[in-house]
Amino acid sequence: MRVLTFNALAPELADWPRRREVIADGIRALAPDLITLQEVDDEITGLLGPGWHFAWHSGRDESGVGAVAVSRWPLGAVHELDLRPPGRDIRSAWCATVVAEVLAPSPLWLVHHKPSWPYGYEAERERQAVAAARFVDRLVPDPAATVVLAGDFDAEPDSASVRFWTGKQSLDGLSTRYADSWRGGAGHTFSPENPLVRAGDMPAEAGRRIDYVLVRAGIHGPPLKVVNCRRVFTEPVGGVQASDHYGVLAEFTEPPHRPGSLRSLKAGSAAG
Repeated sequence: MRVLTFNALAPELADWPRRREVIADGIRALAPDLITLQEVDDEITGLLGPGWHFAWHSGRDESGVGAVAVSRWPLGAVHELDLRPPGRDIRSAWCATVVAEVLAPSPLWLVHHKPSWPYGYEAERERQAVAAARFVDRLVPDPAATVVLAGDFDAEPDSASVRFWTGKQSLDGLSTRYADSWRGGAGHTFSPENPLVRAGDMPAEAGRRIDYVLVRAGIHGPPLKVVNCRRVFTEPVGGVQASDHYGVLAEFTEPPHRPGSLRSLKAGSAAG
């Protein structure tokens, strides 16, 4: 199974008529099964072509731009948690968590998380992460269920909100554990190496990894094994950079047996 997350940069910016073709061709070539997209509008449904199923964040900006989860398989129940922080000046319309039941051959849940984006809003992102984790656990209480969490988190791996998601610290008396699919290196997805970042409204950007694909772990670990994870849409095509973000594509397979179900152990060995 392949999962892609990608912030496509709003269509009113940076020569969208050329960028949209690069994005559409790129997604077709990557052949993901599940996608979370940010800063897209209804045109994305036509660009992806037939055979996809969509779960939109209900909030859109005045241009109709928002965020959407996409699946090759039909979707069942879809739930949304509004995360727009009260009392703050910047409250993105699509600041929310959408949880979609994916009716795949092995059923799973896709969680599209979009917290607050600005510098200095980590307190909001912490509260949003805790609220979203509780929301998911209420909807999918079975710890053995497969839950894929993806999106543009606008927070680095050592931030409190991402450390919470990945089980490195608790927040508000709650702990959880979502396994990070990324392996090795900084993996910056918002980088000054990208010309659209250098030309954008954060010209002093030093480079951050802020886009993630995670899998919820039960007490014996996640139900899926990472085969590969890499950044995508990193290079311009025909002189066209797809977005100011690089995407993340993670490929998963099922482990030899379900976590917590011992297959065989040599005599005298013991599980920790």
